Amino acid sequence: MMALLQDLIQQIDDPALRERILQETNKLVKQKKFGLVFEEHLPECTPLYDVPIRVGAKVALKTGYVSDIYTVLKIDGKEVLCDRRETHKQKTFQLDELVVVAQFGEPIYPTLKPMDEIENAPDSDLWHTLIEAENYHALQLLEYLYAGKVDCIYIDPPYNTGAKDWKYNNDYVDSSDMYRHSKWLSMMEKRLNLAKKLLNPADAVLIVTIDEKEYLHLGCLLEEIFPEARMQMISSVINPKGNRRDNEFSRCEEYIFFVYIGNAAIISNGTDMLRDTEKKEIGDEKDKSVRLRALLRQASNHGKRTDRPNLFYPLHFEINTGKFLGHGPVLDITEDRNSYTPPDGVVAMWPIGANGTELTWNLQPTTLMDKHRQHFLSFGRWDGKKRTGYYLSEGQEENFKKGMYKIVGQDQDGAYIIELKSAEDRDVRPMTIWHQKSHSASEYGTTLLNNIFHDRRFSFPKSIYAVKDTLRFFVANKPNALIVDFFAGSGTTLHAVNLLNTEDGGKRQCIMVTNNEVSADEAKSLMALGYQPGDEEWEKLGIAHYVTWPRTVCSIKGHDVNSKQLKGNYLGSELSMADGFKANVAFFKLRFLDKTSVALGRQFKELLPVLWMKGGAVGKLPVLDSDALPHMLVLPENKMAVLIDEIYYSEFDAQLAKYSAIQTVFIVTDSESAYREMIRTYEGRDSYQLYRDYLDNFRINIRR
Repeated sequence: MMALLQDLIQQIDDPALRERILQETNKLVKQKKFGLVFEEHLPECTPLYDVPIRVGAKVALKTGYVSDIYTVLKIDGKEVLCDRRETHKQKTFQLDELVVVAQFGEPIYPTLKPMDEIENAPDSDLWHTLIEAENYHALQLLEYLYAGKVDCIYIDPPYNTGAKDWKYNNDYVDSSDMYRHSKWLSMMEKRLNLAKKLLNPADAVLIVTIDEKEYLHLGCLLEEIFPEARMQMISSVINPKGNRRDNEFSRCEEYIFFVYIGNAAIISNGTDMLRDTEKKEIGDEKDKSVRLRALLRQASNHGKRTDRPNLFYPLHFEINTGKFLGHGPVLDITEDRNSYTPPDGVVAMWPIGANGTELTWNLQPTTLMDKHRQHFLSFGRWDGKKRTGYYLSEGQEENFKKGMYKIVGQDQDGAYIIELKSAEDRDVRPMTIWHQKSHSASEYGTTLLNNIFHDRRFSFPKSIYAVKDTLRFFVANKPNALIVDFFAGSGTTLHAVNLLNTEDGGKRQCIMVTNNEVSADEAKSLMALGYQPGDEEWEKLGIAHYVTWPRTVCSIKGHDVNSKQLKGNYLGSELSMADGFKANVAFFKLRFLDKTSVALGRQFKELLPVLWMKGGAVGKLPVLDSDALPHMLVLPENKMAVLIDEIYYSEFDAQLAKYSAIQTVFIVTDSESAYREMIRTYEGRDSYQLYRDYLDNFRINIRR
C-alpha cells in the first residue's frame, strides 16, 4: 500500500508539493505499528541556578514554566531585556527573577562541585558519592566516567500517581494532564537509554520498582530499550495492612522489574529465599531433627559380646568434663574388662546393657574414629561415668553429602549439630511474590527515617531490608560491585549497601543522584515568604540537603540529626545502629563549565573531582591549595596521576615507575601524536588525553 502511495506521489507535477508530501509520508512509514506508542519527543528542560546570566543565554522565570524560554538581549544593571522564544515579544525582568535553562540534547560540559564529605573509615580507600543534580545531566556525566562498568542499577522512579509528587519541566504533573503518561514515558526513556550505556554488557542488572499506575507501560518500554536482555517482574508486599482505596481493593504491593544483562543471574545459596515468613509451607511444621543411630548395639540385634567380640572395647572420657578422648584396646573374649586400667584422669566406658549384660558397639574402632574426625560422632550428657553415643549411619552420610542436612552448630566434642533442611534451605529459586515482614515500608522505611529526623517528612521511603535483599541477589558474590541509583530519594540504596558491606566485608561502591526539589507545600510556604528556587533558604530545604545527605551522615555516624545515638539493632544482625558504618562519602553538586575555558586549561581545579571519579573515586578527593597549577599530580593514594605540563614528561614518567599501583593516567596535551608516544609504555593502565577526551565526549551529546 505504501509503495503504491509513493508511486502516485511521484506523479504530482509541483516539485515542492511532491517533496513535502513525501517527507510527511516517510514520517508515517517510520511510525510504530506495534508496541508502546507515546509522544517520544516532548521537550524537557532543566534550570541551572549556578550558571551566570549573560547576553544570548536562554533563561526562564524561576517561578514560571521552565519550558517557557526567553533569550537575553541586554543586561542593564539588575534589569534584563529578553525575547520570548514562542512569540518574540520583548519583556524586561529583574535579574534575580531569572534562571539559565538547559534544553536536553544541547552540549553540556559538567563538573562536580564538592559540597561536603563524611570520612568514617580513614583507613579505607573506598568512597561512595552523592551527586545533587537533574539526573539526566548526571547520567551524561556518569556515561563519561563509567560506561560499561556498572554492575547494578537500582532505581525507584516517581510513580506518576497524579498527586503532587512528580515534576516534568519543573511543574507538577497531575491526574488531569492528558499527556501525563507520555510525559512519564518520555522522561524515563531518555534516562534509561543513558543508563543502558553504563551497564556492563557481560554481566549486569537493571532493577526498577514501580506501582500499578505505570507498570504496564514500563514493561513495554524496558522490552524496547533492552531487546537483547531477559526480563522478569516480581510482586513485593510493602504494605501488609493495605492502602485503602474507595470502592476498590486495598493495595499492599508494588512491582520490581529485573532486566538481566549478559550472563546476569540471581545468586541463590539456599539461605535467603524471600519466601512467606508468616505462612509455613507444607512440611515445615514437621520435626527437623535428624535421628542419629545409637552407638550401643542391642542384645536383640546380635549385640552381645559373645556375638561380636571384636566390637567390645572401652571409650575414653576426661574424668572432670566428660570430653571424648578416644578409645582403648579391643579385649579378647577371655579377658575381664575389670582388669583394664585406663590412663590417669580418664574414665573408661564399656558397652554394657541396663541389666549389666556385656554388649558391643556398632562400630569398629577405626570406623568410630573416622566418624569422629568427620564430626559425625556425638555423645549425650556426661553424668560422671558415661555418655550415650550416637553417629550418622552410612545412609545418613550420603544424605549429608547430597546437601539434605543443615549444620546449625557443634557440640563440645566438635560433632556437628544438624537438622533436615527445609525448602527455604535448599537450592530452590526465589518465588516471584515476596512477602517479608522486613520489607514493610512503614516499619522499616518511614519509622526508620523518623528515628533519624523526628520532624522531617519524606513520602514513601523504601524499607532498607527490601532494598538490601533485592541488591543481594545480584551482588552477593561481587564484593567490589559498582551500584548506581539515579533516583536516590531519601538515600535508602546507599544505606543498604553500607549494611550489606558491613555484614559480609564487601567493598561495594555506591553512586547516588538526586535533585534538590522541595515539596509542593514547602514551595508554597517559601514563596509566601518571598523566597525563590536558588535562594539559600529554599535550597537548604531541598531533598538532597534536607533528607538524603543528613540520612547518609547520620546512618554512618550512628546518631540522629540532633546528635543523639540511634537505638536498636539492624534486623538479622548484632550490628547496633548506634555503631554506624565504617564508610566514606563525598557529596557533590553538578555544575557546568565553559568549553573554551576548559580547552585553554583554565578550569583544571574545577575538573579535578571528575578526574578523581573517572579514576574510580579511590581514596579521599585530592584538593589543590593554590591557584597556581603544579606541573604534575602523582597521587598513589588515589591510584591516579595527571601530567599538566607536558614539558615535564620525563620527570612524570620517572614518578610513575615508582608507583605500580597507579591505574589511571591523564595527560594534558593538544598533540594526538605526542599523547600516543607518551602513553606507549603505559600498557595495563587507563590513559586519557586532556582536555580532548572530556570535550569530545560531551560535544557528542548534541546529537542525542
